[in-house]
Amino acid sequence: MSTRKSLFFSFLDRYASLAISVGSSMVIARLLTPAEIGVFSVTMVLLMLVASVRDMGAGQYLVQERDLTIERIRAVWAVQLGLGVGLACLVLLASYPVALFYKEPRMRDIMLVIALNYAINPFGSLTYAWLMREMRFENVALMRFTSAVCGALVSVGLAWLGHGAISLAFGSLTATLANALMASYFRPKFFPWMPGLGEVKRVLSFGSKLTASSVIGMVSGGSPELLLGKLQDLTAAGLYSRSNGLVQMFNRLITDAVGSVCLPWFAKQSREVGDFVAPFLKATAYVSALGWSFCVLIVCLAHPIVRVLYGTQWDASVDLARYLAVAMAFSVPAALCNVALLSSGAVEKIARLTVVNALQTVALVALGASQGLLALSIAVIFSSAVSAGYTLRITSLHLGFSVYKLLPALRSSALVTLCASIAPLLTVLLYGPYPKASLLPLTLGGFGSLAGLFSGVMFFKHPLHEEWTAMWGKFKR
Repeated sequence: MSTRKSLFFSFLDRYASLAISVGSSMVIARLLTPAEIGVFSVTMVLLMLVASVRDMGAGQYLVQERDLTIERIRAVWAVQLGLGVGLACLVLLASYPVALFYKEPRMRDIMLVIALNYAINPFGSLTYAWLMREMRFENVALMRFTSAVCGALVSVGLAWLGHGAISLAFGSLTATLANALMASYFRPKFFPWMPGLGEVKRVLSFGSKLTASSVIGMVSGGSPELLLGKLQDLTAAGLYSRSNGLVQMFNRLITDAVGSVCLPWFAKQSREVGDFVAPFLKATAYVSALGWSFCVLIVCLAHPIVRVLYGTQWDASVDLARYLAVAMAFSVPAALCNVALLSSGAVEKIARLTVVNALQTVALVALGASQGLLALSIAVIFSSAVSAGYTLRITSLHLGFSVYKLLPALRSSALVTLCASIAPLLTVLLYGPYPKASLLPLTLGGFGSLAGLFSGVMFFKHPLHEEWTAMWGKFKR
């Protein structure tokens, strides 16, 4: 499949899944309280630490391995299956101590349900990694869409019936089960069902360093909710989770879609050409233009967005979302750095990079969380700026280009962002930062921002112009 076609299906996948996620979140935010959302979010942050080691990087190994044999596929399957069952047992054993530590018995029940995810997940993850390697994103999109629909229906249905936070856990379990069933349909016929141990050492040699980085990254990324849940209360953790979820929509809309294509794309370029600096710079230009425009939109229109999506009970998360959008603006230029390093097999550099960034992040977040949500927001902004700068430096040194080569792309993206910012800024001037009405300011600012983004891309000949022109040509044909 071509890169452009892969990007099309990847974006289609993300936007369809996001539409389902936003729709279900709008309903759930009105059915569950901030405290119930907080219980689930803190539990899931804890379990994300476990999730980061659920296949020890075996899936990524399968995507980037130059010489993939049946024995190596058996080894990947053995690692994924063994860890899935083992982690399920670990979560079951940890459920009571975790609930006791947070003095919240609902966390135990949630962990008991989620434990089943880890036992079922390997039956989908092996096929998923193979489809990614082969860049068969139309099948990946169908798998993800089906699981998203099934999970959303169960979560909303159980929340509607009054089952509280555990509704989200059963929704997650349903999504995992649906994904595994779809994967069994797309599983290649030559894939072995019998695990093998012959090449496990090779798989673990690659995956152990990557997994260590993932664990540290999870601790760093989840530290705000974990610390707020302990140092403040679960309501504060719920507010942060909702604000962060709103801002992280950009990653689901753009970064994940581009990154999922870039990993096999960069890996293929590395295998065949030996260099992928030009694709990396182009992809960074795409992400920075769209990311910065998104951040401006959140800063200006957070109030009507929160009101429309989640209702008035989440008004306390509005300013927090604005601060987190500023933090994301700093991180956008470095969004694809880890993908680039992983594509070239530089797991040692990823590990070192993750450790350094995590240390300063956790230290700043702990200091901020002890003082409240506002202080935490400022800490996240500083942490994001420091992490992005260091990540870009390490990536540029590894790939063999100067950071200054990014400046033309970033300058072009900044000009596009300026055009996309005009309508949201005018909306704030007309209606204020906390408008009484929501739909009209959101409509004017949102569609105006899209028009400005499109105009800026065309006027300044941003790299996105080439992609959009090619897509339009195919559409007309």
